[in-house]
Amino acid sequence: MKKLLTGLLLSVLVLALAACGAGKKEEKSSSSDAGESKENVTLTVGASNTPHAVILEKAKPILAKEGIDLKIETYQDYVLPNQHLDSGELDANYFQHLPFLELSMKENGYDFVNAGAIHIEPIGIYSKKYKSLEDLPKGATILLSSSVADHGRMLSLLEAKGLIKLKDGVDKTAAEIKDIAENPKNLKFDANTAPEMLVQMYENNEGDAVLINSNFAIDNGLNPLKDAISLEDKESPYVNIVAVRAGDETKPEIKKLVEVLKSKEIQDFIVEEWKGSVVPVK
Repeated sequence: MKKLLTGLLLSVLVLALAACGAGKKEEKSSSSDAGESKENVTLTVGASNTPHAVILEKAKPILAKEGIDLKIETYQDYVLPNQHLDSGELDANYFQHLPFLELSMKENGYDFVNAGAIHIEPIGIYSKKYKSLEDLPKGATILLSSSVADHGRMLSLLEAKGLIKLKDGVDKTAAEIKDIAENPKNLKFDANTAPEMLVQMYENNEGDAVLINSNFAIDNGLNPLKDAISLEDKESPYVNIVAVRAGDETKPEIKKLVEVLKSKEIQDFIVEEWKGSVVPVK
């Protein structure tokens, strides 16, 4: 009987030790797995509805595979995206070209950097009254954006199309209406309309011609390639960028965002989706 009881006690003890060992092994394994797995990083990016937010939506599942949860905040103006980036509500924004970024930093004291150039949106000249620039009469009224940052680009386009000539030596990216040296058709310039309202002015048949940024044109159902009577050259220096707070450009998630946006998959998507009215850059 003693031997039997001793044997049973030994068996119970062995089983208990084995269970304890297995539990520790399982706990160690679980702990090891937890150490190896990484939580996804959330990246909040501000963007104009079209094409920026559309492009980001295409990039979203690609970034998810890299452990980055992309949150897209859309805007319909050019002021709040930089304000919210500065305040920390956004990790990055993707809506503006480089000259606009530089002017915005100069005027507001923002400490931002260009994290990467993604695409160009050729600006267009639209008119419901005339089918070509040659048809514009003397004294025609041209509607421009009220954003001074757009003036240099718009005036450079008008100069490239032979409608005006800017003063020699002027920085064309910062040119203003007062910098026009020659105006053969005596064109009148109205720069009192917010950029997001220019499409409405065009639809209302205001002015003789309206210069509209492609993102607003596309967002309101216009096709720059078909509806504009003239379009900015594709080699425009006004490339749209990803902007971040200074120092954040080295963060892995920011570098990955730019890498994905410049990938062949996204560039092919841009070409196919907009047929040349939005042009990716290398």
